[in-house]
Amino acid sequence: MASDKDKKPGRTAQHPAPYDEDTIRGLAKLLDETGLTEIEIERDGTRVRVARGREISHVIGAAGHAVPPPPVTAPAPPASDLANHPGVVTSPMVGTAYLGPSPGAMPFVDVGVKVAAGDTLLIIEAMKTMNQIPAPRPGTVTKILIEDAQPVEFGEPLIIIE
Repeated sequence: MASDKDKKPGRTAQHPAPYDEDTIRGLAKLLDETGLTEIEIERDGTRVRVARGREISHVIGAAGHAVPPPPVTAPAPPASDLANHPGVVTSPMVGTAYLGPSPGAMPFVDVGVKVAAGDTLLIIEAMKTMNQIPAPRPGTVTKILIEDAQPVEFGEPLIIIE
């Protein structure tokens, strides 16, 4: 006889889901409390990753096969349309992007500011190291595609310089 746990949507008597909603919410709360950008745990051969500012790419099931993620209902950010823009500056690493040198400080650049090649556009913190991201070419900043203190991925569009 199946238990009440096995009768919830997405669970079967043969393959009970090893994680419940409370566990996922607890991991998300832990991210907020610790300032981490992601956390991953494994139980009964199934891994779950909870991350800030990212989509879930996959969950690995007990048999080692990828389980498709649930459908994403939120629209993709407009920055994804600008990834192929000829003036896009992309993130060279995974980390947290900061628009200014310190909290509350003026940003390095604003929309409409002319920059020279090598001018600092922003900082990406990765592994507790602050990495200055320089302008790859001279031009005018026409769009800033991220918010201050936003987690960023490798290759993610950050700024448009024309």
